[in-house]
Formats: sequence, structure tokens, C-alpha cells
Amino acid sequence: MSTQFLLNEKVVYPSQGVGEIKEIFDRKNGEQIVQYYRIYLEVSDMIVMVPVANSEKLGIRKIVSADEAQKALEILGEPVESVTSDWKLRYQMNLDLLKKGSIEDITNIVRTLYHRSKVKELPIQERKLYDTARKLLTDEISLALGISTKEIEAMLHAKLEVNAIHEKKAVQLDNDDDDDDEFGDDLTASSNNEDDDSDERDDSDDEESDDDGDEG
Repeated sequence: MSTQFLLNEKVVYPSQGVGEIKEIFDRKNGEQIVQYYRIYLEVSDMIVMVPVANSEKLGIRKIVSADEAQKALEILGEPVESVTSDWKLRYQMNLDLLKKGSIEDITNIVRTLYHRSKVKELPIQERKLYDTARKLLTDEISLALGISTKEIEAMLHAKLEVNAIHEKKAVQLDNDDDDDDEFGDDLTASSNNEDDDSDERDDSDDEESDDDGDEG
């Protein structure tokens, strides 16, 4: 089976971060031989194992081109449309975008939540989502443009701030439900499945229980 990614190639794993293909290997699952990627995620200092056949379904993709990265920076400076004042609905909408994982989606999450935070402090869960999206965007653009993450972070901030200065409008404060209650944290749920004695996770579409189990 041919693989979509190459050894040592940098990739984006939506909602997880930028990673590097450390190994491409075969493993026996029941009567089948399944090919896997072993991906190192620097942001969490964790290795995940992903079946090659499932990588596209999980949204794992290549780093964007320099032109696409530059376009993302420009999007950050564009006007922001009004968003719902219901933070739970806003959270779910942005979480869905993060899981889709395109750089346009991630850029829009960062832009929208940054401007929302200028109107009212974000609830804890939404702030976590914002931080995850911003870190992912910073890392990917840094790799695409060959510029340090520190410089990219400054560029992101400058773009967002210029836009914020031009948009001093209120963003639907009436009946705002921004209390951070018992809403679940989907970003960290996957970490609960990790083995306490290992920093390696098997992302087999949540259907493979062990080496002898059938792959879903």
C-alpha cells in the first residue's frame, strides 16, 4: 500500500497540532496486516499511531504552501461577522471547524474568538479552544513560511489588533450566556484513553482495542 505522507514529513492533525511522521510500519491485527503512521506531536510531547487508511478520515493533512499561509494571515485582518452570544453554541460551531482542520477554518476560529474576547472574557472551555487553534495556526504558518514561531505570533497579533481597532462595535451582549458550567471539554477527552504507563496513543478510529482486534 502506498502512503500519503513520507517519513519525517510534517503534517497537521486537526485539534491535536502539528506533527511529524516518525515511522511508517505494518502491524498484524487478527488476520490482517495494517499499515500505520507513528506521529510525534511536539505540542503535547506525545506519539500517536494512526492507521494509514484512516488518516484522511481523521483529517490529517500536509502543511499548506507559503501562498496559502500568507492568505491566512490576510484573513485575520478581515472584518468579523456578528456571532451568536450563546457561548455553548459558539463553542460547538468552532469545535466542529477545528475538527475539520483546514487552515481557513482554524484562521476563522482565531479571528472570531479574538474579537469576541475584546467584547467579553471568554469562558474557560472556549479560551482553551482559542489557544489550541492559535497555537496550531502559529506552528503551521511558521513551517510554511520558514519563519520562527515568535515572529509569526507577533504577525498574528498585529493583524488581529489592527482589525480590532476598526471594529469597536458591540457584539450582542444582551442575554449573554457565557457562564462556564459543566459543558464537556471535547479537546482533551481523547487524552483520557491514554495508558498511564505510556505516552503513545493508538488513534485507530476508536475501534481497535488491541493487536488481535479487528480494525473498524
